[in-house]
Amino acid sequence: MSTLDRQPSLVKADTTKEKPIDEVSLSSKDESAELYLEQAVLAESGHSINYRNCSWQRTAGLLFSEYICLAIMSFPWSYSVLGLIPGLILTVFVALTVLYTGIIICDYCAAYPHVTTVCDIGQHLFWGKKWAWYATAVCFLLNNTFIQALHVLVGARYWTTISENYSLCAIVFAVITALICFLMSLPRTFSSMSSVAYFSAITMFIAVILAMVFAGIEDHPGHYTGLPVKYRLFPEKGTTYVAAMEAFLNIVYTFVGQITYPSFISQMKRPKDFKKALYVVTLLELITFALAGSIVYVYVGNAYMTAPAFGSLKTLYKKISFSFALPTILFLGALYGNVSSQFLFHNIFSHDSQHRNEHTLVGWGTWIGLNFGLWVLAFIIAEVIPFFSDLLSLMSSLFDCWFGFVFWGVAYFKLKRLHYRRQGEPNVTMGQIFKRATLVGKVEYVINLALVAIGFYILGPGLYATVQSIIWSYQAGAYGKAFTCVSNGL
Repeated sequence: MSTLDRQPSLVKADTTKEKPIDEVSLSSKDESAELYLEQAVLAESGHSINYRNCSWQRTAGLLFSEYICLAIMSFPWSYSVLGLIPGLILTVFVALTVLYTGIIICDYCAAYPHVTTVCDIGQHLFWGKKWAWYATAVCFLLNNTFIQALHVLVGARYWTTISENYSLCAIVFAVITALICFLMSLPRTFSSMSSVAYFSAITMFIAVILAMVFAGIEDHPGHYTGLPVKYRLFPEKGTTYVAAMEAFLNIVYTFVGQITYPSFISQMKRPKDFKKALYVVTLLELITFALAGSIVYVYVGNAYMTAPAFGSLKTLYKKISFSFALPTILFLGALYGNVSSQFLFHNIFSHDSQHRNEHTLVGWGTWIGLNFGLWVLAFIIAEVIPFFSDLLSLMSSLFDCWFGFVFWGVAYFKLKRLHYRRQGEPNVTMGQIFKRATLVGKVEYVINLALVAIGFYILGPGLYATVQSIIWSYQAGAYGKAFTCVSNGL
């Protein structure tokens, strides 16, 4: 008997029990998942705060804002380390990997509609154990809070960069950024944030276009010292493993956003339409990332490259293009803060709680308190870890290994076992799945094993490379001290 059969009044099953979660799956013979979703939408429709009301167009706006972001401007730096050709190859490879795993996530959420966050999926993938949910939740919250911290850091750098003088302490600029992001993170549903998300993506796209144009028309890059502008098709001889790995992780960080997919899907009226948004966004982001990385790198060259690449432009050009990135700096941090707050809020109050579904003082007080607390923590992290490229690499090696690769390779095999369970073979082994697969199925089997292997490689050697880079940078005096008033402008 399914969870739906036993608990027809519930929209979401209890996913924190110390036992495997009951399967609520969709197939041609079993429409329980469709019925489950219909009940969820119906239950939401009568509330003042309706969470499950997002169309695929609105979801696409959220994805655009997540991907058309400031991290694009780290691609020229990555290409300067990896070389233009390897950089473009890795860009295409990671983009296709994220598209493929996004399809797996969509299928997984359709097959198991009672999982609504990546933490639910983490528990569901790893034997339904409570510890798996908590471990995933810790990584989920840390990942999102680090991203919030990154946007506090970059926001402070923006205000400092455009200021005519640096009379204000850099910490003040960080506080200003955190407060604005906090206010922008207060809407209670993703649908409410989608309009601003489109505006954020459009202005960031303009910023990227301007950066490419300015890099091409200026007579020489910013901070010009007389060295010729040169770019390389392949890595410079003597490029270290640490440098190359850090450049690769910068690319990975920008593409890997699957951690939010289950949360977005859970608030869609038609979750299966998520694939439409995914296809559109992947195509446009791949074109944007590849063009921005290659064009800016070719015109700026290795000697004058910074991350983000706005700092490689002349002062006026830098201020103009960087200013168009401000909405994204503020909104994307707010979006990740909102995702974390919703996760915590929905675990504090049950589905039928008045504080969750109506406008109550307790509900709004809790919501505001959660958002504020997360932004205070993000501010502290931003001040303690005052660097950009290494912070991107650190987040990739610690979190993207799981949420970009390992989870979805495992999810593929769980879906394959579900297929055989529907056919009356609940105990089919991995070896049997491989033997019975077609040639295409065998290739896909190997691809998903590779996803798991890549994830663990990023976690191990990738984390080593990132930590070593941070150590060397501190030894070289490349970073300032924590909680300093010293200017951190580009």
